[in-house]
Amino acid sequence: MQIEPYDPRQLDAVIRLSLLAWTPVFDSIQNAMDFDVYRAFYPDDWRVSQQKAVEEVCADEDTKVWVAIDSGSTVGFVAVKLHSESSMGEIYMIAVDPNYQRRGIGTALTQFALDWMKVAGMSVAMVETGGDPGHAPARRTYEKLGFGLLPIARYFKKL
Repeated sequence: MQIEPYDPRQLDAVIRLSLLAWTPVFDSIQNAMDFDVYRAFYPDDWRVSQQKAVEEVCADEDTKVWVAIDSGSTVGFVAVKLHSESSMGEIYMIAVDPNYQRRGIGTALTQFALDWMKVAGMSVAMVETGGDPGHAPARRTYEKLGFGLLPIARYFKKL
């Protein structure tokens, strides 16, 4: 497996693997969240908004994106934003194709992003993820790499 800069020709592969990787996550979110609130967030199916989000991140000039390549296939990606005013780097988006999960690719992408942030002059790294069961593998990866949790309570109510 190797990590290389994202090329726009990889967009379809990045979208495909992201939607596959995030299916159990969004199933978990739907189960954890009030149904009406979930539908307010994702009225047309979460895949529509997430595809758009991936497209925007990959096209954003202020976001650095790298892909994991294994046997010639794009199997994961990570997107990083720098917040220079606070010297903080943010892992903004990350996904690994489910067929390649549990092989250390998410860990390698995260570590690559952390190393790049440090070289870019950042003094703090941040990643945000869910507290629901679907995000448990992501939380394990971040904790394994030394991230500390800041407990935040975020409440939603459908109006």
